[in-house]
Amino acid sequence: MTTPPSLEAEPAAAAALFGDRIELARSYTVSLASNGETLGLIGPRELPQLWSRHILNSALLAPLLRGRVGDVGSGAGLPGLVLAIARPDVHVTLIEPMERRTEWLRSEADRMGLTNVAVLRARAEDVRGSGDLLPLDQVTARAVSALRTLIPLTAPLVRSGGELLLMKGGRAADEIVAAQKAIRKHRLDHVEVLELGAEHGLETTRVVRAVVDP
Repeated sequence: MTTPPSLEAEPAAAAALFGDRIELARSYTVSLASNGETLGLIGPRELPQLWSRHILNSALLAPLLRGRVGDVGSGAGLPGLVLAIARPDVHVTLIEPMERRTEWLRSEADRMGLTNVAVLRARAEDVRGSGDLLPLDQVTARAVSALRTLIPLTAPLVRSGGELLLMKGGRAADEIVAAQKAIRKHRLDHVEVLELGAEHGLETTRVVRAVVDP
Protein backbone atom coordinates (compact mmCIF):
# COMPACT_ATOMS: atom_id res chain seq x y z
CA MET A 1 0.00 0.00 0.00
CA THR A 2 1.50 3.32 -1.10
CA THR A 3 1.75 6.04 1.52
CA PRO A 4 0.14 9.31 0.32
CA PRO A 5 2.80 12.04 0.14
CA SER A 6 0.67 14.47 2.15
CA LEU A 7 0.35 12.11 5.12
CA GLU A 8 1.85 13.54 8.29
CA ALA A 9 5.16 11.97 9.31
CA GLU A 10 4.80 9.58 12.21
CA PRO A 11 5.37 11.46 15.49
CA ALA A 12 7.84 10.04 18.00
CA ALA A 13 5.01 9.51 20.49
CA ALA A 14 3.42 6.84 18.29
CA ALA A 15 5.91 4.13 19.24
CA ALA A 16 5.45 4.89 22.94
CA LEU A 17 1.65 4.77 22.72
CA PHE A 18 1.37 1.62 20.61
CA GLY A 19 4.42 -0.34 21.74
CA ASP A 20 4.66 -3.67 19.96
CA ARG A 21 1.41 -2.87 18.11
CA ILE A 22 2.99 0.00 16.19
CA GLU A 23 3.11 -1.86 12.86
CA LEU A 24 -0.65 -2.41 12.98
CA ALA A 25 -1.15 1.26 13.83
CA ARG A 26 0.99 2.23 10.83
CA SER A 27 -0.93 -0.11 8.56
CA TYR A 28 -4.28 1.31 9.66
CA THR A 29 -3.08 4.90 9.33
CA VAL A 30 -1.81 4.40 5.78
CA SER A 31 -5.01 2.58 4.83
CA LEU A 32 -7.16 5.39 6.23
CA ALA A 33 -5.01 8.00 4.49
CA SER A 34 -5.26 6.13 1.19
CA ASN A 35 -9.00 5.37 1.26
CA GLY A 36 -10.58 7.70 3.79
CA GLU A 37 -11.36 10.65 1.55
CA THR A 38 -12.77 8.49 -1.25
CA LEU A 39 -15.03 6.68 1.20
CA GLY A 40 -16.09 9.88 2.94
CA LEU A 41 -14.43 8.91 6.22
CA ILE A 42 -12.10 11.88 6.54
CA GLY A 43 -11.79 15.24 4.85
CA PRO A 44 -9.06 16.19 2.36
CA ARG A 45 -7.36 18.47 4.89
CA GLU A 46 -6.88 15.77 7.51
CA LEU A 47 -3.82 13.99 6.07
CA PRO A 48 -1.22 16.54 7.27
CA GLN A 49 -2.49 16.03 10.83
CA LEU A 50 -3.83 12.47 10.68
CA TRP A 51 -1.34 10.99 13.12
CA SER A 52 -1.31 13.72 15.75
CA ARG A 53 -4.90 14.99 15.57
CA HIS A 54 -6.69 11.67 15.06
CA ILE A 55 -4.65 8.48 15.56
CA LEU A 56 -2.63 9.47 18.62
CA ASN A 57 -5.47 11.58 19.98
CA SER A 58 -7.55 8.38 20.03
CA ALA A 59 -4.75 6.19 21.37
CA LEU A 60 -4.43 8.34 24.49
CA LEU A 61 -7.59 6.64 25.78
CA ALA A 62 -6.05 3.17 25.63
CA PRO A 63 -4.60 3.03 29.18
CA LEU A 64 -8.06 3.85 30.62
CA LEU A 65 -9.81 0.85 29.09
CA ARG A 66 -10.98 -2.37 30.71
CA GLY A 67 -13.30 -5.25 29.91
CA ARG A 68 -15.96 -4.83 27.23
CA VAL A 69 -15.94 -1.44 25.54
CA GLY A 70 -18.45 0.08 23.14
CA ASP A 71 -17.53 2.90 20.77
CA VAL A 72 -20.56 4.94 19.68
CA GLY A 73 -20.43 6.58 16.26
CA SER A 74 -17.19 4.85 15.27
CA GLY A 75 -17.09 6.31 11.77
CA ALA A 76 -13.61 5.64 10.39
CA GLY A 77 -12.63 3.79 13.57
CA LEU A 78 -11.73 6.80 15.69
CA PRO A 79 -11.27 6.03 18.49
CA GLY A 80 -12.66 2.47 18.51
CA LEU A 81 -10.48 0.73 15.94
CA VAL A 82 -7.38 2.55 17.17
CA LEU A 83 -8.15 1.39 20.71
CA ALA A 84 -8.64 -2.20 19.56
CA ILE A 85 -5.20 -2.05 17.96
CA ALA A 86 -3.56 -0.60 21.07
CA ARG A 87 -5.34 -2.90 23.56
CA PRO A 88 -5.73 -6.45 22.23
CA ASP A 89 -6.77 -7.54 25.74
CA VAL A 90 -9.93 -5.41 25.56
CA HIS A 91 -12.97 -6.33 23.44
CA VAL A 92 -14.29 -3.36 21.45
CA THR A 93 -17.72 -3.18 19.82
CA LEU A 94 -17.86 -0.53 17.10
CA ILE A 95 -21.38 0.94 16.91
CA GLU A 96 -22.03 2.82 13.67
CA PRO A 97 -25.31 3.33 11.74
CA MET A 98 -23.93 3.97 8.23
CA GLU A 99 -23.49 0.86 6.07
CA ARG A 100 -20.53 2.23 4.13
CA ARG A 101 -18.67 2.89 7.34
CA THR A 102 -19.48 -0.46 8.94
CA GLU A 103 -18.20 -2.20 5.81
CA TRP A 104 -14.96 -0.27 6.14
CA LEU A 105 -14.61 -1.12 9.82
CA ARG A 106 -15.19 -4.83 9.22
CA SER A 107 -12.78 -4.95 6.30
CA GLU A 108 -10.05 -3.20 8.29
CA ALA A 109 -10.52 -5.42 11.34
CA ASP A 110 -10.33 -8.49 9.11
CA ARG A 111 -7.36 -7.19 7.14
CA MET A 112 -5.38 -6.57 10.34
CA GLY A 113 -6.46 -9.82 11.97
CA LEU A 114 -8.07 -8.12 14.96
CA THR A 115 -9.98 -10.75 16.92
CA ASN A 116 -11.09 -8.36 19.67
CA VAL A 117 -13.44 -6.32 17.46
CA ALA A 118 -17.14 -6.61 16.71
CA VAL A 119 -18.96 -4.22 14.35
CA LEU A 120 -22.61 -3.42 14.94
CA ARG A 121 -24.58 -1.43 12.39
CA ALA A 122 -27.00 0.49 14.60
CA ARG A 123 -27.76 3.78 16.23
CA ALA A 124 -26.84 3.91 19.89
CA GLU A 125 -30.47 4.31 20.95
CA ASP A 126 -31.38 1.09 19.12
CA VAL A 127 -28.69 -1.05 20.77
CA ARG A 128 -30.45 -1.39 24.10
CA GLY A 129 -31.52 -4.92 24.87
CA SER A 130 -29.13 -6.43 22.31
CA GLY A 131 -28.74 -9.76 24.09
CA ASP A 132 -25.23 -10.69 25.16
CA LEU A 133 -23.78 -7.40 23.88
CA LEU A 134 -24.97 -5.46 26.91
CA PRO A 135 -24.21 -4.22 29.41
CA LEU A 136 -20.79 -2.83 28.57
CA ASP A 137 -18.06 -1.95 31.04
CA GLN A 138 -17.25 1.31 29.27
CA VAL A 139 -18.50 3.39 26.35
CA THR A 140 -16.43 5.82 24.32
CA ALA A 141 -17.42 8.43 21.75
CA ARG A 142 -15.54 11.07 19.79
CA ALA A 143 -16.96 14.08 17.95
CA VAL A 144 -20.52 12.73 18.11
CA SER A 145 -22.66 15.43 19.77
CA ALA A 146 -22.96 17.76 22.75
CA LEU A 147 -22.68 16.08 26.14
CA ARG A 148 -26.30 16.72 27.08
CA THR A 149 -27.34 14.78 23.97
CA LEU A 150 -24.61 12.17 24.19
CA ILE A 151 -25.23 11.06 27.78
CA PRO A 152 -28.78 9.73 27.10
CA LEU A 153 -27.38 7.77 24.13
CA THR A 154 -24.42 6.21 25.92
CA ALA A 155 -25.26 5.81 29.62
CA PRO A 156 -27.98 3.14 29.09
CA LEU A 157 -25.41 0.90 27.39
CA VAL A 158 -23.17 0.70 30.46
CA ARG A 159 -23.47 -1.59 33.48
CA SER A 160 -23.88 -0.23 36.98
CA GLY A 161 -20.46 0.96 38.08
CA GLY A 162 -19.20 1.18 34.50
CA GLU A 163 -17.81 4.29 32.87
CA LEU A 164 -18.35 6.80 30.11
CA LEU A 165 -15.17 8.02 28.40
CA LEU A 166 -16.33 10.79 26.09
CA MET A 167 -13.78 12.75 24.07
CA LYS A 168 -14.59 16.45 23.99
CA GLY A 169 -13.05 19.77 23.00
CA GLY A 170 -11.79 22.74 24.93
CA ARG A 171 -15.24 23.54 26.32
CA ALA A 172 -15.66 20.19 28.06
CA ALA A 173 -16.19 21.78 31.47
CA ASP A 174 -18.90 24.06 30.06
CA GLU A 175 -20.60 21.07 28.47
CA ILE A 176 -20.75 19.37 31.87
CA VAL A 177 -22.51 22.41 33.31
CA ALA A 178 -25.00 22.42 30.43
CA ALA A 179 -25.61 18.69 30.83
CA GLN A 180 -26.56 18.68 34.52
CA LYS A 181 -30.12 17.54 33.85
CA ALA A 182 -28.91 14.52 31.86
CA ILE A 183 -26.22 13.78 34.45
CA ARG A 184 -28.81 13.63 37.21
CA LYS A 185 -31.35 11.66 35.17
CA HIS A 186 -28.81 8.97 34.28
CA ARG A 187 -27.29 8.91 37.75
CA LEU A 188 -23.74 9.76 36.76
CA ASP A 189 -21.19 10.22 39.51
CA HIS A 190 -17.55 11.30 39.75
CA VAL A 191 -17.92 13.38 36.58
CA GLU A 192 -14.53 14.85 35.68
CA VAL A 193 -12.48 16.18 32.79
CA LEU A 194 -9.20 14.36 32.15
CA GLU A 195 -6.50 16.19 30.21
CA LEU A 196 -4.26 13.79 28.32
CA GLY A 197 -1.37 14.16 25.90
CA ALA A 198 1.07 16.55 27.56
CA GLU A 199 3.09 13.62 28.92
CA HIS A 200 3.74 12.57 25.31
CA GLY A 201 4.35 16.07 23.97
CA LEU A 202 0.98 16.10 22.20
CA GLU A 203 -1.84 18.62 22.01
CA THR A 204 -4.18 18.31 24.99
CA THR A 205 -7.00 15.79 24.60
CA ARG A 206 -9.95 16.22 26.96
CA VAL A 207 -12.03 13.28 28.09
CA VAL A 208 -15.16 13.50 30.19
CA ARG A 209 -15.11 10.47 32.48
CA ALA A 210 -18.11 9.51 34.61
CA VAL A 211 -19.27 6.50 36.59
CA VAL A 212 -22.74 5.25 35.63
CA ASP A 213 -25.31 4.46 38.32
CA PRO A 214 -22.74 3.56 41.02
